[in-house]
Amino acid sequence: MNLPLPSRRHGLLAVLLGVMSGCSVSAWAQTTAWPAKPLRMLVAFPPGGPTDLVSRVIAQRLSEQLGQPVLIDNKPGAGGNIAAELVAKSPADGYTLLVTPSSFAVNPSLFKRTPYDAIRDFAPVSGLSTYMLFLVCHPSLPVRSVKDLIALAKANPGHVNYSSAGTGTTTHISGELFASMTSTKMTPLAFQGRGQQTPALLSGEVALAFDSIPVTQPFIKSGRVRALGITTAQRHPQFPEVPTMKELGFSGFEEAHSWSGMLAPAGTSAAIVDKLEASIRAGQEAAAISRALDDRMGESQSMTELALTLVRAGRNTDADAAAERGIALAELSGDSS
Repeated sequence: MNLPLPSRRHGLLAVLLGVMSGCSVSAWAQTTAWPAKPLRMLVAFPPGGPTDLVSRVIAQRLSEQLGQPVLIDNKPGAGGNIAAELVAKSPADGYTLLVTPSSFAVNPSLFKRTPYDAIRDFAPVSGLSTYMLFLVCHPSLPVRSVKDLIALAKANPGHVNYSSAGTGTTTHISGELFASMTSTKMTPLAFQGRGQQTPALLSGEVALAFDSIPVTQPFIKSGRVRALGITTAQRHPQFPEVPTMKELGFSGFEEAHSWSGMLAPAGTSAAIVDKLEASIRAGQEAAAISRALDDRMGESQSMTELALTLVRAGRNTDADAAAERGIALAELSGDSS
C-alpha cells in the first residue's frame, strides 16, 4: 500500500505546530523551574524603617516557601525613584522585585519627570502591609495637645520644625496637610528614611513628626516622645488617651496612612506573579509573621487587585495636598530622601 507523500502545505503546518509546541513546552518549563536561583528584593528606603522591616520579615518567609534565598538590597534615594527605576529596567524573569511604600504612588505628581511609568512599567505582585500614623512631639516642646501646638506654631511662624522620612513620603505630606488645615507655617526637615528621622526626633533635633505606629509605640510608652493625635478612624486600643485627628476636627486625616507593596517588572509571567503572591499570603498567615506584623502593620491585601487603585488614589489624595502646598520637584536630584 502506497501512502501519499505529505504536501508542502502539510509539511509547513507540521513545522509550525512543532515550533509552537516547543515554545509552549519551553515557557511551561521556565515557569515550573522558577525560581532556579536567588531572588533580589530591592527596598526603596534605608534599613530601620517600616518598609525595610516588612521586607525582611517577608523575605525570610518567602525564601522558605520558594526554596531559594531572597536577598535584601536597600536602594534609597529620590523618594524611592532609584529603586523603582532599577526594577522597571530589569529583566521580567521574576528574579528582581521592588518593595516600596506609598510614596511610589505620589512621586509621579511630585516630580516633573520620573524614569518610569508607575502603572505601565510594573506588574503588581502583592500588598504587604498598611500602617497609620501618630502625631508626636519631643517632650521639650511646650505643648500638651494639638490645640497647644497650633497656638505655638501661629505665634512662631516657621520656627516649629517637623521631620519626615523623605520628600513626598506620607510623613512629609501629612505634615504639610496639617500645616495647611491649621493655617500655620512649619519647617519640614527631610531625612533618608525612618532610620534617620526617628533618632532626630528622639534627640530633640526636630520638634515634631507624623510617624508610623509601629515605630513610635515603644517611645510613647517610655515617655521619650509625646503623642498628640493619631490618624486612625478610632482610638488605638493601647493608647486610648490619644485622640484621633478626626475627633480634633481634622476630617480627612483618617486617609493619612501608608502602605507597602511588592512589584515586579512589567511583562513578568502571570504564573510567576501568582506564585509569588500565593507564597507571600501563605507566609503572612503564619503565626510568626502575624506577630511580626502586628499593630496595624500586617493588614494584607491583594495588590494584583488593588495596586492600580492605590496608585491612582495616592496620586489624587496626597498629590492634591502636595499641589496645595506647592510641593514639586523639578529633578530627581532635588529630593533629599
